[in-house]
Amino acid sequence: MPPEGTDPAEAVAEGVFTALADPTRRAILADLAAHGPSTATDLAGRVPISRQAITKHLDRLAEAGLVTAEPGERRRIRHRVRSAPMRTAQRYLAALARDWDGPLAALSDHLDQETRT
Repeated sequence: MPPEGTDPAEAVAEGVFTALADPTRRAILADLAAHGPSTATDLAGRVPISRQAITKHLDRLAEAGLVTAEPGERRRIRHRVRSAPMRTAQRYLAALARDWDGPLAALSDHLDQETRT
């Protein structure tokens, strides 16, 4: 739960950015997106790290809401990508970009005028 007064979208975005800061977690997420729901064992066969390390990374991705675990056959847990947190992070970035678009355009115009004179 985010601290009181924290924008919930910002808290979700922070979790996404923190989780995706690690290249191994990005590789796991990309693999899940490409191959669909997979077990940690499946992932360990495709991502060059141990199953135990995969499990730890999946836990971090799940904390950020980026993957969800679902029961499969013979009590095997399959992990599936959740895109909702990524969409929230995209909206957060888009809002930040909008805040900067005007000032950066004004700066660019100013610099263009300075170089012309």
